[in-house]
Amino acid sequence: MRRVVFNQKGGVGKTSIACNLAAISASRGKRTLVIDLDTQANSTHYLLGDAQYDCSTADFLDQKVGFFENPKPASEFVYETQFDNLFIMPACNRLPEIEHKLESRYKIFALRKAFEELEELYDEIYIDTPPALNFYTKSALIGTYRVLIPFDCDAFSKSSLASVCDAIYEIKEDHNSELIIEGVVVNQFQPRAKLPKQLVDELIDSGYPIMSAMLNSSVKMRESHQQASPLIYHAPKHNLTQQFVTLFDELT
Repeated sequence: MRRVVFNQKGGVGKTSIACNLAAISASRGKRTLVIDLDTQANSTHYLLGDAQYDCSTADFLDQKVGFFENPKPASEFVYETQFDNLFIMPACNRLPEIEHKLESRYKIFALRKAFEELEELYDEIYIDTPPALNFYTKSALIGTYRVLIPFDCDAFSKSSLASVCDAIYEIKEDHNSELIIEGVVVNQFQPRAKLPKQLVDELIDSGYPIMSAMLNSSVKMRESHQQASPLIYHAPKHNLTQQFVTLFDELT
């Protein structure tokens, strides 16, 4: 299964959702891969911490824009994390540098071929995307099956949700008929506050596929990031961890 986590708005929890769902998958014995396409490399830092790595998604894709007599397969750009069954293809700050070259050579389908290869080796693949509908996001959406859209409970997120869905449907129509919006994940939810519940109810009434499992705001998430340890390992019994488990079960 290939799954992209995407929203054009930054700070809505793409990395937290991608990495924590992947970690739960790995904890259940599935060989699970995270592919980091964001130049900020937040997923990479979350899962690898301070560990050093020599190759990245940028190095893999750079092979597509020059002459390489023996290009390496995508699997050689994957690293083991400290957690059983959990792997990552890390990002680096060179992604913007090669983006124009990839676009000018029409390499928009390069990731689809890589995903197909990697799917032979991993049970589940989670793709963390940048907060923009750029080459990397489009290429990821063309090459995957399902999209999760994180939704931060505020009016700005609500106003951008329609444009995110429109962009996904356009890619589905033009390039990838198998692509579906699997669900909208409500993040930073405050169940005792009136506004978040009102916003969610409005989205449901408008027909958006809101996931039943909602993720509360918690300092545990920041601790998890700092410790480079997803919640299922960092705080397995915490309420937020169990919300992620419920979300994972809802998706599978």
